[in-house]
Amino acid sequence: MVDFLETQEKKQANMELEVIGETVKGRDMHMVKYMQNQDNPTILYIAQQHGDEALTTEGSLEFIKQLGTGKTKGILENVNLLIIPMYNADGAMGDVNYELEDYAAKGERHLTRLNANEVDLNRDHDAKTQPETQALHENVLQKYDIDYMIDLHHQGAQWIKDDKYVSGAIFPSHPDHTAPDVFHGSQQLGAVVYDAIEPKGWGHLANYAGKGSAFDNGISVYGLAHDYDISTLLFEMRGTQDNANDFEVLGQKSNGYLTKQAVVAMDAAAKAIADGSIQDKGVSFWDDLPVQEERPY
Repeated sequence: MVDFLETQEKKQANMELEVIGETVKGRDMHMVKYMQNQDNPTILYIAQQHGDEALTTEGSLEFIKQLGTGKTKGILENVNLLIIPMYNADGAMGDVNYELEDYAAKGERHLTRLNANEVDLNRDHDAKTQPETQALHENVLQKYDIDYMIDLHHQGAQWIKDDKYVSGAIFPSHPDHTAPDVFHGSQQLGAVVYDAIEPKGWGHLANYAGKGSAFDNGISVYGLAHDYDISTLLFEMRGTQDNANDFEVLGQKSNGYLTKQAVVAMDAAAKAIADGSIQDKGVSFWDDLPVQEERPY
């Protein structure tokens, strides 16, 4: 991944690669920056907070590559992009301080949800006990004026909407703990992503709200909206790449559309923020978007 990012930095005049900190095991945490004008709105993308959710990283890398082509002409002049393609590198490498014998993946390396200290980084944004979390808050969130964020994750493979397995689920910040305009921006960001993905042949999005009814400031979709006034969107794509529970894992046949789904979401959000169309986006669809249900997989 690092080799890929360094190669892209050499190819792309507008791209800057920044190390924002280190993981528990001393791996550099990389952030890709496209920032031509400080006055432009800024969106942050975070991928692989959980190390077993690898296609979020694959999608991020594909999006970065795409930003170096003519496909994204006009975007970078009007929006600033911050991309953290692998937030939990130790978990992604399976380099952790606990046993993984129950994990489903075959081969020499497992991918773990938690970091090397067995901490869920997406529950640490309030306490900030881990070096990964501290790096994000001190060197990104407190340094840049960020308007929007998409937090890219995977969920289990067992979730359905309208009796059909979902391609993913979306979820905004909490209305009771978020400034009204920030919450509205979260919902508009979700509308942009929904409208870009749902018409696709493989697109089938649900509301993630069944799991997120309780406010927890340690979770990024809540805490970052609450503490930094960032309009946040949680995007949970279907199926993990490794897990202690076999039913959470989805086979490689789905890798293509799931990776593409991440790219489409990131691209659509960047374009809508760049051209200002996000400001006119209606949010009433949230009232009718069914909450996903669980079915054995």
